[in-house]
Amino acid sequence: MFYYLCKYVLLGPALRVAFRPRIEGLEHVPAEGPAIVAGNHLSFSDHFLMPAMLHRRITFLAKAEYFNGPGLKGRLTAAFFRSVGQIPVDRRGRRAAQAAIEEGLGVLSRGELLGIYPEGTRSHDGRLYKGRVGVASMALQAGVPVIPCAMVGTFEVQPPGRKIPKLGRVTIRFGEPLDFSRHAGMENERAVLRAVTDEIMGEILRLSGQEYVDMYAPDAKAAQQAARAEDNSAG
Repeated sequence: MFYYLCKYVLLGPALRVAFRPRIEGLEHVPAEGPAIVAGNHLSFSDHFLMPAMLHRRITFLAKAEYFNGPGLKGRLTAAFFRSVGQIPVDRRGRRAAQAAIEEGLGVLSRGELLGIYPEGTRSHDGRLYKGRVGVASMALQAGVPVIPCAMVGTFEVQPPGRKIPKLGRVTIRFGEPLDFSRHAGMENERAVLRAVTDEIMGEILRLSGQEYVDMYAPDAKAAQQAARAEDNSAG
């Protein structure tokens, strides 16, 4: 109930006024049945904008940090994400990754839409980074289509570190569903999972027009910070 209250009363109308979102390809999102919506992740605002524009309810796998933050702000954030039906995911280690996949498969088994950011975290510089293979594993195990989605402009209105978004127009672009039934039964083949993930990321890249970096985002950020530290020490 709170999900639809936010969507149609509390958040949805305000988001439409503030960001004047342009929606493209909404017809590619199936009206019923299970599917995965896989998108780029540029801003905290992504969590609200895409669900508010979809006709169907979508459940996202959200990082566990949103559910266990300190203080009053942390409790309010956790309460919000739980009330709108989002699922906390611990991203540390292979066992945690498998638990996330099982949670996602549970959503799909109920015939629902599952939202996922294959990069695993927000882009720190607006570029698109290498996707993790969990999205491919779920698509193959559940036998469901993947709808690529590109958020355009959300990095500019609320980049990482900015608490209050500024006004600006954003675009939410959905691509045609990707069918991976040709890989049925191959969900344990690492090369297949990598190829499927790369195909999904390629479609997101085509829709978003971002620069692509063939590294995982946390690794790229760590390398960037190390290079800055080395430059500072040398200076």
